[in-house]
Amino acid sequence: MFDNDRWGEIWNTLSRNKLRSFLTMFGVGWGIFMLVVMLGMGNGLKNAVLGGFEGFATNSAFLWTMPTTKPYAGFQKGRNFNFDNEDVGIIRRNVPGIEVCSPQLQLGGWQGGNNVSYGNKIGAFSIYGSEPEVIQVEAIRLPQGRFLNHSDLSEERKVAVIGVEVVKQLFDAEDPLGKYIKINGVYFQVVGVSKKKSSAEMGDNPDAKIYVPFTTFQKAFNSLNEVHWFTIVAKPGVDVGEVEKQIRALMARKHRVDPTDESAFGSWNMQEFYGKMNGLFIGIGGLSWFVGICTLLAGVIGIGNIMLVSIQERTKEIGIRRSLGATPANITGQIVQEALTLTFIAGYVGLLAGVGVLEAIRSVAGDADFFKNPGVDLFVALVAFAVLIGSGLLAGLLPARRALAIKAVDALRAE
Repeated sequence: MFDNDRWGEIWNTLSRNKLRSFLTMFGVGWGIFMLVVMLGMGNGLKNAVLGGFEGFATNSAFLWTMPTTKPYAGFQKGRNFNFDNEDVGIIRRNVPGIEVCSPQLQLGGWQGGNNVSYGNKIGAFSIYGSEPEVIQVEAIRLPQGRFLNHSDLSEERKVAVIGVEVVKQLFDAEDPLGKYIKINGVYFQVVGVSKKKSSAEMGDNPDAKIYVPFTTFQKAFNSLNEVHWFTIVAKPGVDVGEVEKQIRALMARKHRVDPTDESAFGSWNMQEFYGKMNGLFIGIGGLSWFVGICTLLAGVIGIGNIMLVSIQERTKEIGIRRSLGATPANITGQIVQEALTLTFIAGYVGLLAGVGVLEAIRSVAGDADFFKNPGVDLFVALVAFAVLIGSGLLAGLLPARRALAIKAVDALRAE
C-alpha cells in the first residue's frame, strides 16, 4: 500500500490518459456530490418544516361542532349545536388520558377580525377567550409581563395578553403593560405581551392575537354558556387520536347526536399531522439516498469498465510481470489500488464540492422560514464515503480477476 514504486506506476498510468481518467472520476465525483446536496437540501426543508412545530404540543388536538348529517332521536339532519361549560367537566371527569382540556372562544368566529383601540389608534385583531393552560399548546413566549392565570378566571378580571403586532400597531414605542385597550366597547388592562416561538401558524397569526380570560369573555361579549372548541392535550404515552374518539362518543351522547355521524364534529390532530410530515421527510431522505447511490454506482461502474480497458491495453505488461515472478497478490493489489485511487480522489472532491454548495446555500438562505440549516452530519458523510470506497474496491476486483486469468505466454505474444 505504501510502496513508492507502485504509487509511481499508478500515477504514470493515470497521467498517460488524463482525459479518460478525468471523465471517469467525474462520474464518481458527480454521484457523491449529488448525494450530499440532495441529503443536505432535504435536511434543510425538514429542519424548516418540523422546526416550525417547536413549542407546539405535538400530542394535541382541536375539536369543534359541525351541523349534523344524520337524523337522530327525533332531530332532523342539518341541526346546529354547540359545546357548553358543562361539557368541560364531563370531558375532564370521564377521559383519563387527558392532560389538558381547555375550552376556547373567539370573537367573530374563525379568523374573525375585531376593532381594538388605544387612544386614537385602531387595529383589527383576533380576540380569544382562553384558559391559562392554552400556553402549553400554542407556541408562544412572553417577552413582557405574564400570561393569564386562574385568578383572572375565577375573578372574571378584564385583563388581556396582546401579541407583538398589536403592540406595534397600537403602542409604537410606548410600554403597553398596565395600559387599557378597548375591545367592542369593553376596556381590558394589558398584563402581558406574547410572541410566537416558531414560524408555523396554526390558524391566526399568534403575534396578532389578544387573549382574555375565558370567563370574562363569556360575560363581556354575551357568549352565555357557549364553547367554540376544545384544545386537548393527551398525557405522555397516550394516543391523542384515541382520546379524541372518547370525547366524540361522550359529546355525541350528551348532545343527542348519532354516534356514527363522523361529520358532526370537526377536528385537527396535531400528532397525526406531525407524523405525516415526519414520514414525508423520511421518504424524501430515502429517495435522496436511492438516487444518489444509483448515480454513484453508475460512476463506479464506469471506473470498473475503464479498468477493464486498461487491463486489455496492458496485457503485455502484465505478462512480463508474471514471467518475472509477480504474484497474483501483487497484480491484484496494484489494480485494486488504482481503482481505489480514482474513487477516493473523485469522491473527496465531490464531497467537498457538495459541502461547499450547501454552505453557500445556507449563507444565502439566512434565516428563511422555509429552509434552515441545510447540511449532512458527520455520520452520514462517513457512511456515504464508506459506500464509495466499498464500491471502488468492487470496481477493482473484477478487472483484477480478469488480469489474473491472463497467461504469461499468451500475454507476451500480445501486440
